[in-house]
Amino acid sequence: MTLIHGGDIFTLAQKLECNEQEIIDFSVNINPLGLTPSVRQALIENVDLAIQYPDPLCRKLTEAIAKHYDLEASSILCGNGAADLIFRLAYVCKPKRALVLAPTFAEYALALKQVGTKVEQYLLKEENNFNVEEDFLEYLTQDLDMVWLCNPNNPTGQLIPKSFLLKVLERCEALDIKLIVDECFMDFVEVPSGYSLLQELGNYKCLVILKAFTKFYAMAGLRLGYGCFGDTGLKQAVQEAAQPWSVSGLAQLAGVVALEDLAYAKATQVLIRNEYLYIEENLTRLGFLCYPSEADYVLFKSPIAQLKEKLMEKGILIRHCANYEGLSETHYRIGIKDHAKNQVLIQALGELSTR
Repeated sequence: MTLIHGGDIFTLAQKLECNEQEIIDFSVNINPLGLTPSVRQALIENVDLAIQYPDPLCRKLTEAIAKHYDLEASSILCGNGAADLIFRLAYVCKPKRALVLAPTFAEYALALKQVGTKVEQYLLKEENNFNVEEDFLEYLTQDLDMVWLCNPNNPTGQLIPKSFLLKVLERCEALDIKLIVDECFMDFVEVPSGYSLLQELGNYKCLVILKAFTKFYAMAGLRLGYGCFGDTGLKQAVQEAAQPWSVSGLAQLAGVVALEDLAYAKATQVLIRNEYLYIEENLTRLGFLCYPSEADYVLFKSPIAQLKEKLMEKGILIRHCANYEGLSETHYRIGIKDHAKNQVLIQALGELSTR
């Protein structure tokens, strides 16, 4: 089976005949701080929640999200990770034509193709650091049903300014095009108000925003995401497109507790920004082309052939991006880790660069 995402430490550990814990996995971009201590303690103390059925409406979690982001609770729908909601949106809306960026998160097109959608692409230009340009508005035509944007984009890490997104919103609303904006990495951004559309939900029925606890709060295994809907009718339809207990009680508890830890959130932003600068400086020094990023991952171009395989020999896993539309065999992405692990990566790249 070919896996389209990173995180397969199990195959590499088997190949190297070592424990999974010995692999340094840069192919995934999970907060290097790990679970907040308060979440860890809450999970330990409330493990018996696993015995009972969870609240199918996620009431406490929904209220906590609404309070944290100053949203209406009625606009929020929780799910089994953002991926759950991506597929549900495709199943419910069944768009005939949809527009996605290239490169971007593969799951959008995968979900759309399962319902027979014709998926069109807006190709991001490498020479422009993969930024969305003004001509994107020309792609928003009357025969389009849905647009997917990732902000910051994955795997490029680039942000789309809110000033431009408002133009996109206006056009989508006028043409009855559903605009799905994936803001799963927005919490890594120091000043999200210049980029996030969360506060526009009440003004545009076409808007859906996706967020998750997966990467920022290091809860990939708990599976917790949510959608924020400008159209409560669409929210209701998406809610009805799933089995009743899609979010476990432990995941709901973890989400409520995580949102209360503001110190963790700030420490995460500081760590990611400092370590990004360290990685960027050293990749550039070693002759790699490093693209600007506002998320917790870095896209770069390598002059070393088969870089992933060579690092695997050293017990280091990175994300090869050749399977992304718009990227090549020479493009790779790494998740930002703590300083010690980042130093190990830079040292390994330095050794390969001098061969």
